Amino acid sequence: MLPVLAFEGLTKSYGETVALRDVSFDVPGGQIFGLLGPNGAGKSTLIRILMDIIRPDAGAVRVFGEPRRRAHLDRLGYLPEERGLYKKLKVGEVMTYFGALKGLSRAEARRRALAWLERLELGHTVNWKIERLSKGMGQKVQIASVLMTDPELCVLDEPTTGLDPINVRLVLDLLGERRARGLSTILSTHHMNEVEAICDRVALIDRGRLMVYGAVDEVRRRYSLPEVRVGARGSLPVVPQVASAERETNGTWKLLLADGVAADAALAALIGAGAAIERFEPVLAPIEDIFLRVVREGQA
Repeated sequence: MLPVLAFEGLTKSYGETVALRDVSFDVPGGQIFGLLGPNGAGKSTLIRILMDIIRPDAGAVRVFGEPRRRAHLDRLGYLPEERGLYKKLKVGEVMTYFGALKGLSRAEARRRALAWLERLELGHTVNWKIERLSKGMGQKVQIASVLMTDPELCVLDEPTTGLDPINVRLVLDLLGERRARGLSTILSTHHMNEVEAICDRVALIDRGRLMVYGAVDEVRRRYSLPEVRVGARGSLPVVPQVASAERETNGTWKLLLADGVAADAALAALIGAGAAIERFEPVLAPIEDIFLRVVREGQA
């Protein structure tokens, strides 16, 4: 699909500290996009530039195929990392207010607020003051306040913080429903399992630079070590195409291939040496391992 968002050569400094260094990438429409990076990497700066909270020193942002304008913000939703609800107001009042800020009539905002509270099993809290909510309940109210306006592009910064596994699954399901309806979501998170479970594409930023970008499966293939998992009857012969072999607890082997050796060449060598192969598949590194390796290599 066409990009719903494009960052073009974004650079931003705070005094002597460079937060972004010529960052460029696209976010395709109708996808869930994972924005990754360690603390202080520049993710929040990037998001704040998108939301026109701060301005870049250089570069441009294109939204919906056009140079980003203030008018576009009505079509965007944003859950910042810094949480903020009006503690002395009632849940329904706060959600109605947020909906009205996005252009809904107060009646429609109230209707949607009630529907979303019921969906998130919080219908009984509509007349509670915010200060009465638990941390997890408050988090769900804020997420509902963003999603209830059906933004074409939604930016969620650590949305599952403070949620138990059941509610994490609920939130991820809601994002999946947005994708099914052709809506786009940027998910900024440190939870790599969530990225693998739901994201279509990712960008990893470290020290202000774009380090990794691409579809999740493509990134896992590109940054994985040359390893394969083998199921075989009996032991495996030693062949020069395999640098090392590790016996796993389930009776399979994990093999590290020698430099420059393709998986099919290693398979042919093993069979030629008499191995009775029953299963042979590449080992793809989890996103968390790739994240750690790229960040550590960048710091070396």
